[in-house]
Amino acid sequence: MAAESSRVIRDATGADASVLLEIYAPSIRETAISFEFEVPTVDEFAARIEKVLETGLWILLELDGAVAGYAYATEFRGRAAYAATRETTVYVSADHHRQGVGQALLEALLGRLTERGARLAIAGITLPNAGSVALHEALGFRHVGVFHEVGRKFDEWQDVGFWELPLGG
Repeated sequence: MAAESSRVIRDATGADASVLLEIYAPSIRETAISFEFEVPTVDEFAARIEKVLETGLWILLELDGAVAGYAYATEFRGRAAYAATRETTVYVSADHHRQGVGQALLEALLGRLTERGARLAIAGITLPNAGSVALHEALGFRHVGVFHEVGRKFDEWQDVGFWELPLGG
């Protein structure tokens, strides 16, 4: 009989920056998923985590003590009228794709957002990205539009689709 793996979702801190950056960096270097061109330093990434935590959430999932992915929710557009709307992001280590890590993270994040009174979650997804689209739609996100050729990376124009999910009452 195979041993069950230990799965823990916990709040991230700036101290997790190094391992989280290892998950994120390939998306910068190898894909258009992130519109960043340069991988931030560990200190820069730690500062980002701490900044998000001032008003939002940042969580990670550990499998048998190793970080398999992370998710966070930030303010949407920074205006007071949008206070109950949050933009969500999820990244999963390449070693843990299609193992339920993204779903577990997003479900936990959405639950915490709902507990905090958020009314709408928004996800922006660089297209094409069938895996991310399927994940969000499986959790009830509804496609609401596409910004065509909104960013340029790897000498190609990139489209970004947007999905929304009503939360709470």
